Parts: sequence; C-alpha cells; structure tokens
Amino acid sequence: MRFEMKSGLTKCISEDIKSNSMTVGKYSIVNPNEGFPLPDSHKLIVKVSSSHGSLYHHEDRVESGNFAFTTGEDGDYATCFWVKEQRPEINLTVDFEWRTGVAAKDWSQVARKGQIDVMELELKKLHDTVTSIHDEMFYLREREEEMQKLNRSTNYKMAGLSLLSILVCLSVAGLQLWHLKTYFERKKLL
Repeated sequence: MRFEMKSGLTKCISEDIKSNSMTVGKYSIVNPNEGFPLPDSHKLIVKVSSSHGSLYHHEDRVESGNFAFTTGEDGDYATCFWVKEQRPEINLTVDFEWRTGVAAKDWSQVARKGQIDVMELELKKLHDTVTSIHDEMFYLREREEEMQKLNRSTNYKMAGLSLLSILVCLSVAGLQLWHLKTYFERKKLL
C-alpha cells in the first residue's frame, strides 16, 4: 500500500493476527526527486507493537526498513509511522507492505534451497494455506464464543436495568398519586 503523510503527524495501520503467525513488513519513503538522494528532512520513526504493549520493531530517523517476527499473542498489531514536525511542512509518500501467515513465507527461497520440483512446492503452499484456514476457523470460533458470552451478559444487565427503571418510575408515580391525594384532601377538594 502507499499513503501520504504530513510532518508532525502519525499514521498507524493495524491488523488482527493470531498467535504464532509469521509476520513480515517492508517500508520505504518514495523519493520525490528521482535520481537525487532523499533530503535529510525525509526520515521516519517506525514502531510495531501489539495491543498488549509488546514492542516488536522500533527504528528512528530511517528512509526504509524491514521487520519480521512471530506473534506471541492473539490481537491487533499496529505499525505506526511518525514524521517529526518541521517548518515548512513536508509531505512524504510511504510504500508499505505487510504480510502475515502463509503470505509471509518466501516460497521462491524454499524452492531454490530444497531443489524440489514445482508440484511439490505447490502442494506445500496448499497444505500451509489449508492449515492456516483451519487454524483461523478455530480462532474465529473462539472469538465468536467470547462475543456471545459478552452479548448474553450485556442482555442480562440491560434487562435488570430496565426492570429497575420500571420499578423506579412506578414508585415515583405512586408517590405522586399519594401526594396529590393527600394535598387535595387537606385543601378539601376531594
């Protein structure tokens, strides 16, 4: 993907990744002046972290870089890019590629290293894809169960609060009727 950034601002991209998944990323600043080196002002600060606060990659004042890690826990993983504030304000274009799971494996290296033929390579790819889909189905099933539990508990709480609200309204209405009846009886209007 390619996106624009202004100096002084932050851009974060997140992805929900399950545990024990391979993740690789590559980022670079697009040179606005082809053939000339990038100016000193065109530098990024890059940080990759999990939703649990674990830091997986951090680079300060770089033009490009790579990261690769195996996730330790389920959840959202965010890659944040910063450009320090500068006067005059500058715009940067950043190329970013982020792959996880089966897509993160470099299959061309596997084929060269092992001297296996093309059909075996395709079967390995398919096997990893099926395994990934199978694991993802179990992960989604677990997440669905968690969401159903949350939904049920929220429904019970809302039913209790609704009942409490009705009881309060009825008791206030009863107190108003009692107060008005005693008031009118004292004024001898009833």
